[in-house]
Amino acid sequence: MNLKKTAIVLNGFIHDFATGYWLSAMISIVYLHHFQSQYPAVADLLGHIERFFFWSSIGAMVLIFATGGARTFTYVNNFFGADVEKTRRKMLVIKHVLLVAIAAAGGYMAYVLTFH
Repeated sequence: MNLKKTAIVLNGFIHDFATGYWLSAMISIVYLHHFQSQYPAVADLLGHIERFFFWSSIGAMVLIFATGGARTFTYVNNFFGADVEKTRRKMLVIKHVLLVAIAAAGGYMAYVLTFH
């Protein structure tokens, strides 16, 4: 088995897994924040769990950016042909601009909810 190809696949897996974890952490933070107001007796405990998810989401974001950067070096040029690749690259740029905006907004929202 080719070690380089294995590393590329593993990098992509970690990137996708960290992205899914980040989204799950954002959802968890929203629910935990909501539960804190519903169940004041355990609000302190829920706050600790909420902070865990916040800081682990920061770690996930670091992994997402690191593995995403590594993906740049393993990008296959002209895999679909020159015309399709031109459109594909444009769409990838648009997708990543949107995703960075979503990540920034989500991170800010998580910060505000966690450290209210």
